[in-house]
Amino acid sequence: VQLQASGGGLVQAGGYLRLSCSASGSTFRTYTTGWFRQAPGKEREFLARITYSAGPTYVAPSVRGRFSISRDNALNTVYLQMDDLRPEDTAVYYCAQTGPRNSYDFWGQGTQVTVSS
Repeated sequence: VQLQASGGGLVQAGGYLRLSCSASGSTFRTYTTGWFRQAPGKEREFLARITYSAGPTYVAPSVRGRFSISRDNALNTVYLQMDDLRPEDTAVYYCAQTGPRNSYDFWGQGTQVTVSS
């Protein structure tokens, strides 16, 4: 499985971005895709996840109400919509996908998001 995260950039506080995670290669029908971020000097933080069937999603309380996750299986792409961005959202954002053990075994390369005040 190869994952490609894109859509990051520089945005002013209060702005929005939509990140995309495109998947290629072999996949498992029951996989889950998640979004994470890591800011300099901080631990990686889980943000949201969505199943292959696009059933119930989960968004971490820290970003709930501002971030949402969705997917388009026809395009093999998962999206992270980020609204009302804040300087503290500045980080490298990663997408990941679970494997047969239901752990996040496959990771994209990350996309930088920078929010200016």
